[in-house]
Amino acid sequence: MQRTNFRIELKNSITSPSGTRTDANSKPVENQILNSIPETEYNLIRPHLESVQLSHHQILHEAGEKIEFAYFLNEGLASLVVLTSDGHSVEVAIVGREGIVGTPLAVGIHRGPYRSIMQIPGTGVRLKSEILEDKMREAPELRLMLNRYVLVQGLQIAQIAACNRLHEIEQRLARWLLMCQDRVASEFLPITHEFLAQMLGTGRPSVSLAAGILQKAGFIENLRGTVKIINRKQLESAACECYKIMQQFNRTLVLKPPSNV
Repeated sequence: MQRTNFRIELKNSITSPSGTRTDANSKPVENQILNSIPETEYNLIRPHLESVQLSHHQILHEAGEKIEFAYFLNEGLASLVVLTSDGHSVEVAIVGREGIVGTPLAVGIHRGPYRSIMQIPGTGVRLKSEILEDKMREAPELRLMLNRYVLVQGLQIAQIAACNRLHEIEQRLARWLLMCQDRVASEFLPITHEFLAQMLGTGRPSVSLAAGILQKAGFIENLRGTVKIINRKQLESAACECYKIMQQFNRTLVLKPPSNV
């Protein structure tokens, strides 16, 4: 009986030779949400998953406009950004391969209050909004995972808002670098001080000063257009408690492994 099931799984394989799930074009899918749902549910959406290259500063959704696609990142980093009428911007959340860009779709809303923009280029798969909504009716585990992620992202937005109001720039910078590395999984973060200033809602001189303090302490190295994390453990000690609180959110609402694989 086990041998028969194994042959069926091979015939209808949705995984690459390395064991990673694949999209409709047989390209590997590294997104944690898509790799956490049962195969039966993944099979429902796999034919509709479109591979995409996501370039630096590519806008995935504009604030107030209709959300055409849900994006599941394999690599790279997207920011959710609030824009003001005077041209200023501040980041309220980040998304990597742990989540989805387009969370309003999970609760039946087709517009969002934030701009979604790629800050570190990467790859992913996208799914038309109407297909996602339709398939969620047949995929309770997918619906549950998306709802859990909506909650996690809401907690992240609230914590970052408090952090930006209450904590020093060095602490906030350390927190952001750690959050970024968690999603990019590299010690090299291709980001500039100007970009960090926009994301942290402060001036570039303040960010450069804070980055200089962290570099002098031996936690990071400021390279041209890149920040290298040298000592992660010490960088964690330099960050405010917001980073650990958000880590706890993620552990509490940890992504579950597929239930039937």
